[in-house]
Order: sequence, then structure tokens, then C-alpha cells
Amino acid sequence: MKTHLTVITGASRGMGLAIAKQLIAAQHHLICISRTTNAELGVLAKVAGVSLEQWSLDLADADQARDRLGAWLDSRRADEFETATLINNAAVLPTISPLREASAADISLTLRIGLEAAMQLSAIFLGATQHWSAARKLLNVSSGNGRRAMASQSIYSAVKAGMDHYTRCLAEEEKLVAHGVKVCSLAPGIIDTDMQTHIRKTDPTKFPAHHAFVEYKRDGHLLTPEAGAARVLAYLAREDFGANPVADVRDA
Repeated sequence: MKTHLTVITGASRGMGLAIAKQLIAAQHHLICISRTTNAELGVLAKVAGVSLEQWSLDLADADQARDRLGAWLDSRRADEFETATLINNAAVLPTISPLREASAADISLTLRIGLEAAMQLSAIFLGATQHWSAARKLLNVSSGNGRRAMASQSIYSAVKAGMDHYTRCLAEEEKLVAHGVKVCSLAPGIIDTDMQTHIRKTDPTKFPAHHAFVEYKRDGHLLTPEAGAARVLAYLAREDFGANPVADVRDA
């Protein structure tokens, strides 16, 4: 019986970890790419009898991740999987401050992990699987930050806006080929992860919208990572996935 392949980045914690757990429960063949591995995932996969590979890679070195994924995909049969999906979830949140105060390291690392690595992995996934019989999908986990301007968020917002727009371009490209990949850059809602904690600890004098993020937590508007993961995977499973290349989990 053919299986479902999912490759996901940033799966060692937060919503990425929650997504990986739910995919293990759904019996997917799973490749997780993160800087660190997660022992709990290994235990869950063993109990479920699911094939799990955890690759400890720093996505700041996108070439290394691209080369390893490409070699792995090239080693598989073209008819081995029923579906094949890439989920670009990994991201880092730089120091929240006006751009004039941003360090070169913060700018470079945020762009490399959040945008360059996503594009590199997307490119190799699209190319290496183009002759596969599997139904293929590519999901980029975006953010509302990439769709509205916010002071002191220029670096992270630029990453997500870039992710949105390259996904729009991919959608146009995949329309032109037979058996094209369905692609979507999806905003998952506001998730209660380490990023939200980081934002709330920011100096309010550096971040004018600080009060709004404190209120999200205080008023119970944040989704748990598990709830956010369920919404993302439900959207990924929709029949119309890819009809809108830039979307939100709350879209009808």
C-alpha cells in the first residue's frame, strides 16, 4: 500500500512539532528538518509504526538542506508515494526594533532561515518530484505580519511578504505544466508559541503594537500549537487547496 510523504521544517517545537505529531497519528512517512531532533517524536513514531527521519540541520545553511533533500528524493521510486507534501514552517523572529537598530546578523539569519531556505527546499522538491505519480502539495506557513505594515517588524514581515509573493509566482508556474504542484502560503492565525512570548517580553518603547500582543494573551485569543496545527492540516486537506495561493486558515 502506498504511503503519504510529508517533509516539514521547524518540527522540533511549537506548531511545527504539533503538526509532526498529528502527521504521525495520520500514518505519514515523515521527514523533519530542524536544528535539533525531538525525542518525543521518535517514541510516537515507533509506537505508531511510522517511518520518521529527523535531520539535524541548520537551515541557515540552506544549500546543505537542499542537497540532502534532493539526494533523498532522487533515491525514491517515482510511484512510491500516494501523496508528497513539503511544509515550510521554520522561521526565526529577530530582535524587535526599528530597522535602523537592526544588526547585520539578525537581518541575514532571519532572511536565510525564513525565506532563502524555504525557496531552496521548494525548488528542489518541485524539481526532484516533477515526474512522480504522487499528488503533490507545497504549503508555506506565512503570517499576517507579511500582509500589514507594523513598526519594528520590518525584517520578519519582509520574510513573510516575500514568502507570499514567491508562492504567487509558483502558482503561475505550476499552472503551465502537467501534473503541477498545488501551492499555498497560509497564515495560521495567532499561535501561542515561543515567538509570542518573545514579542510580549519586548520593550514597549521599541514596539508600538506591544499592547495588542499582551491583550491577545490576556483575553484568550491565542490558539494552542495543537489547535493551530489542526487548522493548518485541515486547510491542507481541503479539495480547493491551492485555489488561492495566498490564504488564511479562516478563509471560507
